[in-house]
Amino acid sequence: MLIRHALPAVLAPLLLLAPAVPVSGTPAADRPPPKPRPTTCDRPVEQAGGTSALHEIEVGGLERTYILRLPDGYEQRDDWPLIVAFHGRGSTGVEVEGYSELSRLPAVVAYPDGAIGTGSGYRQAWQGAPYQPPGVDDVAFTEALLDDIQATHCVAESQTFATGKSNGGGLVALLACRLPDRFAAVAPVAAAYYPGTREGCDDAPPVPVIAIHGTGDATIPYAGDADRDLPAVRDQVATWAARNDCRGPVRTERTTREVTTYRYRDCAAAVEHVAVTGGGHVWPGSDIYSGGGYTTRSIETSRVIWRFFERNGR
Repeated sequence: MLIRHALPAVLAPLLLLAPAVPVSGTPAADRPPPKPRPTTCDRPVEQAGGTSALHEIEVGGLERTYILRLPDGYEQRDDWPLIVAFHGRGSTGVEVEGYSELSRLPAVVAYPDGAIGTGSGYRQAWQGAPYQPPGVDDVAFTEALLDDIQATHCVAESQTFATGKSNGGGLVALLACRLPDRFAAVAPVAAAYYPGTREGCDDAPPVPVIAIHGTGDATIPYAGDADRDLPAVRDQVATWAARNDCRGPVRTERTTREVTTYRYRDCAAAVEHVAVTGGGHVWPGSDIYSGGGYTTRSIETSRVIWRFFERNGR
C-alpha cells in the first residue's frame, strides 16, 4: 500500500460533528447501545488525523485507488468506526468526499474509485449496472479494501458501514447481500437498483438498511423504470423488509415538510426509508453540486445515516 499525497484542505474538512444524541421521546429500543471502553490499538499512525490521502492496492491484477480520511483527533484506539462511501457513475472518490460531508463525522472514511465502465464516455463505474467495468470484481475489491484498512488502521470491524450514491448505491445493495458479515449496516442514496445489484440476494441474511431517495429523481425514477428493469424504490425497500423478516406495521413520520421517513417494525434487522418530496438525483442536504434536480436543505444525509449507523452497529 502506498500513500501518495494528502489532499488539499478544501477536500478534507477539519470539522467534526458530535455524535447525534437521541431526541426526547425516542424509544429506548431505538437508542444506540452503550459502547465498550476503547482499548489501545498497536497499529502505527502513518497518516495525520484530520487529513485525506490517496492509497493504492492491487486487486485482480488491477491497481485500484481510494481516498482515506482520518478524523481530526485520530489516535491509537480500537473503536473508530469505518465508513466506505462509493461514488456514482462518472464520479470519483474525491468528488463524493467533497459533497457528502462524511469526512466531518467522527469516523475513518474510505472513498474508493471505480474502474472504467462501458457505454458512452470514459467513465468510472461499479459492478451491478449494465455499464459495469468488464471483468472487474468490485465485491472482491471491497473485501481487499476492508482487509487493507483493518490491517493498517485502528478501526472497529463491528462498526464498519457502507454508503453510496446512484451506481455506488446499487453496489452497496449488492454488498449487503454478498458481504453481510463485513458490514454492520448500509445506506444507499439515490441508488440504481439494476438487476445485477440484486443477483444472489434472495437468501441473503438480514442487514440493517436505510434507503434515501428523492421522489422527483429523473435519473433513477422513484416509481421505477420498466425499460431499464429498475424497481420502484418503495418496492425495493419492501423486498429488504421481507428479507429482514419485518412483521410489524410501517411507522410513517413526517420528518420535515419535504421529508417522510418510513420505519419498518419488528424486524430481524432495521429497515428505514427516507423519501424527499420532489428531490432530485442528489445527495440531500449537500451544499455543493451532487447531481441534477432539487436538493433539499431540510435534512443532511450525512447526519441521517450516521444516526442510523450508530443505532445499528454490532
